[in-house]
Amino acid sequence: MTAAVLYGKEDVKIEQVPIPALEKGEVLIRVQAALTCGTDLKVYRRGYHAKMIVPPALFGHEFAGVIQETGPGVKNFKAGQRVVALNSAPCGQCFYCKKHQENLCEDLLFNNGAYAEYIRVPRRIVENNMLLVPKDISFETAALTEPLACVLRGLHETGIEIGDTVTVIGAGPIGLMFIQVAHIMGCDVISVVKHDEQVVSAKKAGASKVVQFTKVASPIDAVRDLTTERRGSDVVIEAVGRPEAWEWAIDMVRKGGTVNFFGGCAKGTRVQLITERLHYSEITLKATFHHTPDTVRRAFALIADRKVKATDYITGEAPLSKLQSVLREMLNRGGEIKTAIIPGH
Repeated sequence: MTAAVLYGKEDVKIEQVPIPALEKGEVLIRVQAALTCGTDLKVYRRGYHAKMIVPPALFGHEFAGVIQETGPGVKNFKAGQRVVALNSAPCGQCFYCKKHQENLCEDLLFNNGAYAEYIRVPRRIVENNMLLVPKDISFETAALTEPLACVLRGLHETGIEIGDTVTVIGAGPIGLMFIQVAHIMGCDVISVVKHDEQVVSAKKAGASKVVQFTKVASPIDAVRDLTTERRGSDVVIEAVGRPEAWEWAIDMVRKGGTVNFFGGCAKGTRVQLITERLHYSEITLKATFHHTPDTVRRAFALIADRKVKATDYITGEAPLSKLQSVLREMLNRGGEIKTAIIPGH
């Protein structure tokens, strides 16, 4: 089969590799759509991901497709069914799983290889994080389940309420999802963006106000100016993964507010915090990572109800052979939000 193989920093090759053989409980899926994402771009730029992928390795993790074959012992799925399979599954037995923090599972099983004609789905994911896709939901839309599940967990853990003012720093795919879902939940959303085209995307996603930080003297002041009596936002979500944005977030939030450091910075990154402000303003600092089986199902319910659609995020389509050029374009900050990679084209 044809597949993308990650070899290192900005080094992805499209190669012929064997179709994976199935073991007990596993499923082989013919990929119909695999989506580019910020995490894959980060992996491409850095050449690895400490938790998810170590090269050389098959690449990509947001996808949906059709079951080609089932291994021995698979009971709830059969060939020909349309499915979305997530990129991980917890063990269900460790300390963190028993504490309902499955995203922190000590044996969290990751699966990569979506940028390929076929992908093997391990038994644990088949049993815990693979869902049937109705015929009226496109493969591209179904593939949004994984990032949306991460966003839903982030919002849940942050504790936003109807009527809150929520500032989202970043307008990549994840930032736009935070904007859209917070808007759906009844929040007033302020978006902080860098590029001109992101102003339009943020407003389309549901932001009532947009601050383009490249065109203001101080993004902190600009955000505070948009809040009642310049108190700051009830919640600030950092969805970029830059240390300066982490520091902005703390200064954009109101007394008693909450900051969610959702964007993961590079390994070894440190930020400076003003302890007096944190302590006397009772600011809550949160960081959320990944998803859980519960948020996966809640995300898929939003998709099934057509609250989130492929057309909200997917702005391009390309064959697997063009993956390298698509990733390079993303590095150069092109206008695309997400590109659907179609292996069969």
